[in-house]
Amino acid sequence: MVLRGRVPLLLLLGLVPVVLRPSMSTVWLWVLAVGLLVLADWLLAPAPGAVALDRAPVAPVRLGHPAESVLLATNTGSRPVRANLRDAWQPTAGAHDNRHRIRLGPGDRVRLRTPLLPRRRGDLRAVGVTVRTHGPLGLAARQRTREVPGAARSLPPFGARKHLPSRLARLRELDGRAAVRVRGQGTEFDSLREYVRGDDVRSIDWRASARNRNVVVRTWQPERDRRVVLVLDTSRTSAGRVEDVPRLDSAMDAALLLAALAARAGDRIDFVAGDRRVRSRVRSAGAADVVARLQDTMADLEPVIAEADWTSLAGAVTGFGRQRALVVLLTPLEPAAIEEGLLPVLPALTRHHRVVLASVKDPALEQLAATRGTLDEVYDAAAAEQVLVRRRRTADLLRALGVDVVDADAERLPPTLADHYLDLKARGLL
Repeated sequence: MVLRGRVPLLLLLGLVPVVLRPSMSTVWLWVLAVGLLVLADWLLAPAPGAVALDRAPVAPVRLGHPAESVLLATNTGSRPVRANLRDAWQPTAGAHDNRHRIRLGPGDRVRLRTPLLPRRRGDLRAVGVTVRTHGPLGLAARQRTREVPGAARSLPPFGARKHLPSRLARLRELDGRAAVRVRGQGTEFDSLREYVRGDDVRSIDWRASARNRNVVVRTWQPERDRRVVLVLDTSRTSAGRVEDVPRLDSAMDAALLLAALAARAGDRIDFVAGDRRVRSRVRSAGAADVVARLQDTMADLEPVIAEADWTSLAGAVTGFGRQRALVVLLTPLEPAAIEEGLLPVLPALTRHHRVVLASVKDPALEQLAATRGTLDEVYDAAAAEQVLVRRRRTADLLRALGVDVVDADAERLPPTLADHYLDLKARGLL
């Protein structure tokens, strides 16, 4: 039983008969009368179970974007129903305006809409729906909380999507060239044309020239249908926050932009994520929905407070096939973690693949290193400079092993990585 605000007011109204006839019997008679009215009102209130509830599926939504949950409430009883409903969700679903007042006649139904604003990735679930039905006097109500299953899948926000049009324009420029005179690995034969001064003599097709009156050269174009393998590190180093955003989320943004660009270039995208074990693996054949598939896979990934097992992750890369690929390691450039875990497996990767390490840089380190106004700031600057020097040494060591290092802050990492991919494609290194 739920008492409403009218009950205390009705009890206070009993002061009038008490003043007119001051005695304890008057007080108890008034309290008894109010209690009987409340009990009768509660008995006359419709049962909460008379309101049938069904929830419509909630479409997947990107993190930070609004969504909506729709409840269909139907009066299955024979009496009219006045009720309040509360559609409760877990806090990170960001449910608001989730309290609804309804009046339903027998057999009537109404749609109740609850706005959602997800604040974390993954499946955000409904907790329950509380139905409170009121009696005809408005003194008491019946209440019951029921489970009405529902979930909203919150996907990575993909804020780097804004950089995609400009990179696609550059990609079309690369693909639209009349001839790409790049020889070597990562190119394929395009067409024949007459030799002009400045052409590489190694491109001359002597057999075709023998059949023509002029010297003929081969032209080349960047290969399509190459493989891009994205390796997302979900170990403890990815849990660090840069400008209040987890490194893992920033790495996801960069991976999604590169995947969208590479898929439009005709490349095949493979994806693996893990830490001490492989958490997820996606094999794609350059499908048009590769970004949607990756977003759905990334939605459930969270950092694990454990070291990355790079031997296991490298084995997952090899499991996709031995064909040469661009392997992008999305992991923080943390000297200790890289030197102890990644360096031993790099030779096997660089022997068969082109390897790029993409890292989220913390701009606060450079700010600390540049601020030296007070004694405390000098100590902070010295510590920050020491960290920066170790990072630079680690980056130089990786480059010496044949790894391309892309180190940029969270905002610049996605477009910088995409530009590096386009540069490799333009130079015929894929």
